[in-house]
Amino acid sequence: MAAEGSDWLRGRFVIFNVCRGRFHLQAAGQGALIGIPSQSQLHLHALHRRPIMRSNSQALKHRSSHDTEREFGGTLGALCIPVFLPLTVLFLVGVSRSPDASVLQWPPPLPSTEQLWDPLALVLLLGWVALHALLYVMPLGKVSEGLVLRDGARLKYPINGFYGLCVSSVLLMLLLGLGAPLGYLFELLLPLAVCAIAVSFLFSVYLYIRSFWVPSHALALGGNTGNPVYDFFIGRELNPRIGDFDLKYFCELRPGLIGWVVINLGMLMKEVELRGSPSLAMILVNSFQLLYVADALWNEEAVLTTMDIVHDGFGFMLVFGDLAWVPFTYGLQASFLVVHPQSLSSLGAATIIALNGIGYYVFRKSNSQKNQFRRDPTHPSVAGLETIATATGKRLLVSGWWGLVRHPNYLGDLLMALAWSLPCGFSHLLPYFYVVYFAVLLIHREARDERLCRAKYGLAWDTYCRRVPYRIFPYIY
Repeated sequence: MAAEGSDWLRGRFVIFNVCRGRFHLQAAGQGALIGIPSQSQLHLHALHRRPIMRSNSQALKHRSSHDTEREFGGTLGALCIPVFLPLTVLFLVGVSRSPDASVLQWPPPLPSTEQLWDPLALVLLLGWVALHALLYVMPLGKVSEGLVLRDGARLKYPINGFYGLCVSSVLLMLLLGLGAPLGYLFELLLPLAVCAIAVSFLFSVYLYIRSFWVPSHALALGGNTGNPVYDFFIGRELNPRIGDFDLKYFCELRPGLIGWVVINLGMLMKEVELRGSPSLAMILVNSFQLLYVADALWNEEAVLTTMDIVHDGFGFMLVFGDLAWVPFTYGLQASFLVVHPQSLSSLGAATIIALNGIGYYVFRKSNSQKNQFRRDPTHPSVAGLETIATATGKRLLVSGWWGLVRHPNYLGDLLMALAWSLPCGFSHLLPYFYVVYFAVLLIHREARDERLCRAKYGLAWDTYCRRVPYRIFPYIY
């Protein structure tokens, strides 16, 4: 899920064989690719004058809706996913707070209207987004250029998400010092999820409408089918901006991702209220997931090459994933532990910490090796790695971490995901939702990458697969 490990944080949800990965999907074929040719340094402004709308519409009229391959089941999937995934979020959040915490109970207990709505939740959500919008535009950190766009332009992005995490942490510590009841977030979980889902829908409508006022080259290839249902879901505009404020990039790693950490802290404080101190299991879950989020934000620049930014339009799929799916389903372990406390032995805790450490090491080292090779193939740390040339001018890594398996970062990710769930014990399935979901997600993502890379690189890809036969798990898969 960290920035360079996924389209990640980029497609990011898999339900009923409808999949996409938000923290770990990369532009097709980039998992083992190096070398991005230099391009012009022009800039593209996403807002244009109204006359361009006519050329946009005319271009659509001459483009068959069958020109672009449709994902996620096409129109049917685009109709069903915006219904079932929000219901899934509400179901999982509700179950995590229930005494039974059973995902197999049917019909599930339905919350009352009072449990679903609290105006304070809407105020907190909008205030949180506003805070991070303010931090986004502050002159903190450096500014980096994204990849070249179809018109030859390159957009600029502020790399200051880690500063946003630090400022948020300071503000939270101040609030705790002043006696703010952060544990009340436990009671607000369902209302917050409802508000996040509602904001996701409204924001997606805005994005779809505004996409008709941009030039055709500013539209995402996959979201420009002419089918309004599918285009609303997948996203028409590639890089929607208000001035220099990039809406997709802002949502990718900031309010939802940092919000996930804040919700976890609220669950820890609720446990303190109930039991006097946080359990070791709760501390581990909070620490592991904070490390993951901090790593993603520290390496924020890497998200500029992920599929979310480079390829996918900004529609309901990514909006909902960023603002609702990630903060409310990735941290189910913490809310589960509030109602279902677990005791860990020293040996058990040490084993789980070691597992998370190994996963993080594999994840970080493999991503760092790949990114260093992309930036400077002559660097001493990567100069000796073996590669295979392709007809496109790119090269495929076949040694180092990327000679072990084709996606070592996915392997590290899965080890960490398992370590997040183990502190919750084995009495319930719910805490393991994330690791199961993520395994399906990454396997689906790997298969999709495989298909695209074989089409793109032909014989070179076949040679690569013979040299690196294992996809994610060495000697297994």
